[in-house]
Amino acid sequence: MGVNVHIGELVLDGFDGVDPDRVAVAFQAELARLVEQRGVPLAAWGPRRVDGIADLPPLPATTSPARLGEALARSVHAGLSGRGRSG
Repeated sequence: MGVNVHIGELVLDGFDGVDPDRVAVAFQAELARLVEQRGVPLAAWGPRRVDGIADLPPLPATTSPARLGEALARSVHAGLSGRGRSG
């Protein structure tokens, strides 16, 4: 079974000065790794669309694009794994 995750937009408030392109690269790499290693439990219920995820773990206060991208991917994966509230 394959998993296709499409994220239209990520909005990061409060992270001024962090290079969004570098955040995106780190985010994509970490999310791909997590999906490959751990899967996406919500996908076991069949195809579904999630328009938003709330109540996710907090992101670290950092100016490192790599650290922020990785933490963001872990947070999104947690939401896709059922830890969070779908919107």
